[in-house]
Amino acid sequence: MAGTSTKHQDRLDRIQACAAEYPTIALVLQGGGALGAYQCGVYEGLTEAGVLPNWLAGISIGAINAAIIAGNPPEERLAQLKSFWDQISHPGDALSMPATYMRSMLSAFPQTDLTHSWAAALSAGAAMLNGQSGFFESRPVSPFFNLGGGDAATSFYDTAPLKQTLERCVDFDRINHKDSCRLTVGAAEVTTGNFRYFDSRETKIRPEHIMASGALPPAFPAVEIDGVAYWDGGLISNTPLEYVLDLWPREDTLALQVDLWSARGPMPNSMLEVLERQKDIQYSSRTRHGTDMVARTQRLRTALGELIKRLPDKKVPDELEAALAPWLDDRVFNIVHFIYQAKSHEENFKDYAFGKFAMREHWESGLRDTRMTMAHPEFLKLPDRAKGYAVHDVHRNAEKSQVKPE
Repeated sequence: MAGTSTKHQDRLDRIQACAAEYPTIALVLQGGGALGAYQCGVYEGLTEAGVLPNWLAGISIGAINAAIIAGNPPEERLAQLKSFWDQISHPGDALSMPATYMRSMLSAFPQTDLTHSWAAALSAGAAMLNGQSGFFESRPVSPFFNLGGGDAATSFYDTAPLKQTLERCVDFDRINHKDSCRLTVGAAEVTTGNFRYFDSRETKIRPEHIMASGALPPAFPAVEIDGVAYWDGGLISNTPLEYVLDLWPREDTLALQVDLWSARGPMPNSMLEVLERQKDIQYSSRTRHGTDMVARTQRLRTALGELIKRLPDKKVPDELEAALAPWLDDRVFNIVHFIYQAKSHEENFKDYAFGKFAMREHWESGLRDTRMTMAHPEFLKLPDRAKGYAVHDVHRNAEKSQVKPE
């Protein structure tokens, strides 16, 4: 027993020593609605391992989770995440009592794929019909019958409850303090289609910035910030990974990328599976593109450095120095993926099945995947500067290493 404890502590020491080598540790969170509870499990696992991000970046539900983490002291973050998810996993007031009854009924049955599938379908239906407590509520009149313009004519749900919940769960003064964790959220301008990042290093973050990042049409209304209307950033890019890695000046960066949609998956056999697979591909593609771009860029930097070494005086001509400066540093990037693996009983509505069963299952999956990843401290090692980058994914490495968490 003592030997196991010593081994566990040794691994934690290695993990924390590796993480300390990076000036920037970024937790990068995708959008994905109800799947966002997986990100909370990942954060809990990182906390267990003593890996604390100093930059939170998110889109949509990832922006909400990022704001809750950044907007609380470390010792209160998990409690506030749990408080938020406990609240929004209840359906709106009109269905709260029936939902509680149905959950108690389902709990009496053996927990199988079938009972989980029933629970998810019921919670997704409740979300569509009546909204989620502290998050969004259905409008009394369909927007198709509202000809007066404005939010009531352009969205099915009102997100006013989310503003109140954010104000309860997030200390925005903490976020905007110069010594706090950095927070970045992304949104799409409705009228121009341009993508916009709101960064606490440059912008005073308010609840509206977080709400804008998650204002997915046509369900939710656009959110106006300084006279400009914004929708969910996932319409353009569902992950802020590229922003984190492109920012200048660059630093050695450990990017902990939490994906709620897996680019890899089986061939669909039904229309419902087609709809689910379509979402997976659509919302995961930018992460894959961002990772590939980092690899190509770092290879180009390495090749350019080698080319300069072969010049007669081994230096860049003076007239090109400024133009090539961004390509000549030796900063390295390590991207560690945490990718949610959809369960066999989940269907195309998994991103709006906000029920308790699904929330707990997603959270536990994130915690389990993070513990599996942290069983490999070598994943966090600073990459070889001659190469410039490293990419790790415990699921893709599963066939090479079967190490399980203790």
